[in-house]
Amino acid sequence: MSKHVAVLMGGWSSERSVSLNSGTACADALEGQGYRVTRVDVGPDIATVLTDLKPDVAFNALHGPAGEDGTIQGLLELLRIPYTHSGVLASALAMHKERAKVVMRAAGVSVPEGRVVNRHEAAASHVLTPPYVLKPVAEGSSMGVIIVRDSNTPPPAEVGRADWGYGDEILAETYVAGRELTCAVMGDRALGVIEIKTASGDWYDYDAKYAEGGSIHVLPAEIKPNLYQRVQELSLTAHQALGCRGISRADLRFDDTPGGTGALVVLEVNTQPGMTKTSLVPEIAAHAGFRFGELVQWMVEDATLGR
Repeated sequence: MSKHVAVLMGGWSSERSVSLNSGTACADALEGQGYRVTRVDVGPDIATVLTDLKPDVAFNALHGPAGEDGTIQGLLELLRIPYTHSGVLASALAMHKERAKVVMRAAGVSVPEGRVVNRHEAAASHVLTPPYVLKPVAEGSSMGVIIVRDSNTPPPAEVGRADWGYGDEILAETYVAGRELTCAVMGDRALGVIEIKTASGDWYDYDAKYAEGGSIHVLPAEIKPNLYQRVQELSLTAHQALGCRGISRADLRFDDTPGGTGALVVLEVNTQPGMTKTSLVPEIAAHAGFRFGELVQWMVEDATLGR
């Protein structure tokens, strides 16, 4: 008898639409692999829904707060339903960018310099010497990210507005110029490295990630072999230092600009990376020989409690 998999998707975060796309793609692929699948659009009654469903495995396709910050993971532990991706602690830790940086730095992973500031302070004056980046400490998909490019630019007023929806504390980081790189980790193995080039030539924002034609993925990244290997090493080290399980994806910057620092830094680790057929992780996995259906099957068979 085939396993019954509940694919958790949707939810109520700012990344709901991305999650629905990921969940639908994964559910379709799992059905193609012979699993019995129930699609679950997660709401406040999720504990009752899962108690009634009694699935063998929960495939977590949620993105953003509640889905990747340890909340749903804790619930699944209480309900004793094995689940995919990272566990409670690793999810919560990786989601909080500043705390994740502390752990990664202690493990020898280079990360951007920065500090947590109050958003009203950041709206009133420059909190770092430009260029710098302001970002919510616990959001994904580049939500709420602002780049302050030079000292002639006024501090970003939008972070001080009443309708700012990403919390009072934000992370200010030194801007690292150069190439955008990303590497997937699958279990205890770092897979390939993609260089992301935006169609506009600007940074990899929400539109570049999800709009059709918004970005160009170069796989394998056209960088020197020793650097390619270093990206893989850093991605695996970060994954392990944070305690991640299953699939994760590290985002990095490499400053190869003329007169640049040559720095290679990890910006963050995504414990719930996008999982549509055109997302980065499935693309990297395909390059390593895993068809999309095989990838999601591996994730289901890897699911456990106590992750």
